[in-house]
Amino acid sequence: MKSIEELTEELLALKSASRALLAEKLVESLEFDTDPTIQTAWISEAKRRRDEIRDGSVQPIPGEEALAQVRQLLE
Repeated sequence: MKSIEELTEELLALKSASRALLAEKLVESLEFDTDPTIQTAWISEAKRRRDEIRDGSVQPIPGEEALAQVRQLLE
């Protein structure tokens, strides 16, 4: 059996799309007893946000910039 480190190294060598699919599958495997209504609402929200970025009505900002803005608000 491979160690976590060996698996990590091998998986990080995959193409971006494959890693994204794997990440999705891993997250799904952690979910349990989720209220279907809540899950449907989160999926709809995620798709709405994705679509806003794709159609240009919302401009994403880098994570570090978003964190800096939050930190500034908390000061």
